[in-house]
Amino acid sequence: MNLPQRISLLEKLGIYMRSQDSEWLEAKKRASLENGWFIPPFIENAIEQIAEHWLQRKALEEWATGENIGLENRTPKKIGLVLAGNIPLVGFHDWLSVVISGHHSLIKTSSKDRILIEHLVGKMIQWEPSLQNEMNFADRLTGCDGYIATGSNNSSRYFEYYFSKYPHLIRKNKTSAALLTGTETKEELEKLAEDVHLYFGLGCRNVTKIYVPAQYDFIPLLEAFKKFSWLSDNHKFKNNYDYNLALYILNKQFYMTNGTILLIEDTSLFAPVSQLNYEFYSDKNTLLSSLANHPDLQCLVGNDERLIPFGNSQIPALTDYADGSNTLAFLNKKMLN
Repeated sequence: MNLPQRISLLEKLGIYMRSQDSEWLEAKKRASLENGWFIPPFIENAIEQIAEHWLQRKALEEWATGENIGLENRTPKKIGLVLAGNIPLVGFHDWLSVVISGHHSLIKTSSKDRILIEHLVGKMIQWEPSLQNEMNFADRLTGCDGYIATGSNNSSRYFEYYFSKYPHLIRKNKTSAALLTGTETKEELEKLAEDVHLYFGLGCRNVTKIYVPAQYDFIPLLEAFKKFSWLSDNHKFKNNYDYNLALYILNKQFYMTNGTILLIEDTSLFAPVSQLNYEFYSDKNTLLSSLANHPDLQCLVGNDERLIPFGNSQIPALTDYADGSNTLAFLNKKMLN
């Protein structure tokens, strides 16, 4: 298939993802039943983001044009994809990058997130049977020309070892943070609540750390975060909250809570489920300089033109690449040269 044909098929997939097709509804239901973290509202949120912001003809055309994707890929390579499973369809962008660049994919899904991507790939093949030999799934990736793998810092070391002889992109643990000034409106704090709570905070674009000025008033923040108090109805989330709360009580450590999330003063960017770390700062510009290009940060959110606006951390554009590594440039340049 040439580039316009691939874009048309991807546009069709976006329309399908927004549909009430019975097979698609059943796939979403099975995905939610198989993984307790994949609750229907979060599955729908992930699907909406992909369909509305990625699988639009104009967005796909501009993306391909920006990376000089040719009309045809006459020397397609087989790309092995190791997908994560922390949030619904988290590996979709890697697969989409392979499709738009005209390469073939061999996909190893996470056991936690296999149903949705397998269904969507199957639907593409159903519409265009010629893709049968271009999109496949495997438990073991062999015979590939290049690899894109996402995992923990520990698993990334194994990926580096096993894929060292081939062109590869290896992604490690990432998280996101927010910078607050104390002048945020209620609406901005409620948008920040989405950056923190969507997907139970399990994504690399979820805010797990906030930086606040001295004498910051946490009450409005905790009140705004109550819009996600319903997360406590999920037993997996509630178990994490209760466990972490018990630890802080037993250790007589200071904490703040609204009954759903724990605020803990901690220098770490990473926080466990149900917890948000905070740290005080004295100078905003000094802080921003220290966080620029931080190896553990995927996003930095705040009310500043240099930062991602509140509520937008989980709405990445096609060009907002994980780890800042341009996947399409890797596939279009390194894999073809």
